[in-house]
Amino acid sequence: MKELKDLQLLIDNAVTRLNYPVYPAELYEPINYILSMGGKRMRPALLLMACDLFGGDVEKALPPALAIEVFHNFTLMHDDIMDNAPLRRGRVTVHERWNQNAAILSGDVMLIEGYKLMMQVEDRLLRVILDIFNKTAIGVCEGQQLDMDFEVRNDVKIDEYIYMIRLKTAVVLGGALKIGSILGGADMKDAELISEFGENLGLAFQLQDDILDVYGSPEKFGKQVGGDIISNKKTHLLIKALELADANQTIELNSWITLKQFVPQEKVTAVTSIYNTLQVRQYAETTMHTYADKAFEALEKINLPEENKQYLRDFADGLMVREY
Repeated sequence: MKELKDLQLLIDNAVTRLNYPVYPAELYEPINYILSMGGKRMRPALLLMACDLFGGDVEKALPPALAIEVFHNFTLMHDDIMDNAPLRRGRVTVHERWNQNAAILSGDVMLIEGYKLMMQVEDRLLRVILDIFNKTAIGVCEGQQLDMDFEVRNDVKIDEYIYMIRLKTAVVLGGALKIGSILGGADMKDAELISEFGENLGLAFQLQDDILDVYGSPEKFGKQVGGDIISNKKTHLLIKALELADANQTIELNSWITLKQFVPQEKVTAVTSIYNTLQVRQYAETTMHTYADKAFEALEKINLPEENKQYLRDFADGLMVREY
């Protein structure tokens, strides 16, 4: 079995070999720029990992893995426009460096380039794999729309939130594993199971992210702690707090949510204090463990040698036990 870091390196090297025309520069330069920002390359690495687990040829699976990475970066390019984000991975976003129109059009081309890469799979598998890719891509767009809808709503329920993160984050992990497993020779039953494993793991991972955003240490988390609170992001913690709050806590939470001018640290401290009183962290952790358990249940049913299952268990454990 190949190590995850080796698969990530394979993707990294393959990304640098992607060749786009130089003309028109405003169309193609942003693509090279966003792809050169790096990132963990986790989604394409999962596709290669699944292919490898089922005994497939990882080299042959590189084009569809790259398709997943190009597609993922296309969604980031367009998300940054929607979020008015000035930075991505510490570098200026495409729409800031060029302009909004360039970012829209470059993103459009990236989506098509993703399909060109995905079409390099064997003809006999093409229809099945494109079908999975289509469902995954539509899911991500639906998830992004729901995420934006939630920004202007104060009555979002936990199950709606779970549905949104399933679409926005988890389906790509499931889709990548499913495509990789089929390329590796898995039958449809095992492909569905490994997809279920990935999707539930993705949900657990996102919930862990919600918790770490408030309770993680900045050195280990690598992000500003309390970023979700500062931006009023509807996370499991905030939704649960609004659900459990008494009259006074509701007034205080809503006043922080609607306040335009504030000292970030003060807001983080005040809202975290309400979270602690209502014990919302425990609720989020319970939900997180529920989805991690579902991932492991699906994993047990996959028809793979025990050592390959152990590889997946270790991968999941590595993903889920980040420092608090």
